[in-house]
Amino acid sequence: MAPPLVSALILNYRTPADVAKCVRALKSQTIADRIEIVVIDNHSDDDSVGRIRNQLLGIGGVRIVETPLNLGFGGGNNYGARYVGGEYLLIINPDTELEPGGIERMVAMLREDPTIGILAPKLQFPDGTIRDSYRTFPTFFDVIIKRTFFRYLFPRRLKHYLQHDTDPGLQRDIDWVVGACMFMRRGFYEQLRGFDERFFLFFEDTDLCRRCWDRGKRVVYCPEVHAADRKQRLSGGGFLPLFLTKTGRIHVISAVKYFWKWRGARRVLAA
Repeated sequence: MAPPLVSALILNYRTPADVAKCVRALKSQTIADRIEIVVIDNHSDDDSVGRIRNQLLGIGGVRIVETPLNLGFGGGNNYGARYVGGEYLLIINPDTELEPGGIERMVAMLREDPTIGILAPKLQFPDGTIRDSYRTFPTFFDVIIKRTFFRYLFPRRLKHYLQHDTDPGLQRDIDWVVGACMFMRRGFYEQLRGFDERFFLFFEDTDLCRRCWDRGKRVVYCPEVHAADRKQRLSGGGFLPLFLTKTGRIHVISAVKYFWKWRGARRVLAA
C-alpha cells in the first residue's frame, strides 16, 4: 500500500464522543482515502478507549494508541507522531471538526509555498462567532491583563495581543496560533523535534510557533479553511482560578517556563 499523504493526530483525554465526531469529519474529507488517523488516549484511566472503539465500529484507517501515563498536550501528540508516516501532519483537538475540503486545500497551500511552516484554519463556534485563535506573542503583562480588571485599563493592549483589531477574514502571517488545529509538513515537525514537553499544558503551541519562526518559516492563518470548534477553553476564566484550580496552576507553571525560555527574544516575529 502507498504511504498516506496526511497523518492526523487526535489527542483524547476522557472525551470519547468528541473523538468519534472528529474522526467522522476527517473521514468526510475530499481526500479521506489518503489520510491516516491516529487517536492517542492520554492515559484517560476510564472507559474512553472502549467507547471510542465501539463508536468507530466499521470505520477503517484509524489506529488507537495508549500512552503509559498522562504526557500532557505536547507529550501526547509527540507520542502519537511516532506511529505516523504521512508527508503532512494534522494536529487537531477532539472537539474540532474540519470542513470536508479543508485538508485538501491546506495540502495545496503547503505544496505551493515552501515558506509556510505552520498553517492554521479559522475556528468558528456554533453561534457563528470566530475564535481568536491567532495572536501576538505575549508578554507576561499581556497574560495578566487578559485575566484581571487591567483589561479595562489597557483595552488597546489587550486588543493588540488578541488581534481583535484585525479582520478575521484576512489571510495573513501571525505570531502564533492555538494548538486546536495545526497543519504542517511532518518532516518540519520532526526538525522542530515536535512540542517541547517541558510544557505539560498551555504555551506549548506558542513555543512551537516561535521555533517555527526561528527556523525561517512562517506561521499563516488561513480563513479560507474553517473548522467548527465547540469546547469552552481550559485557559478561560479570571485571575483567581489560576491559583485555586489544578489547571490554573499548570497554566502558571507553563507561563513561567515559557517566559524564562524566551527571555530576551525578539518581541514580534510576524510581519
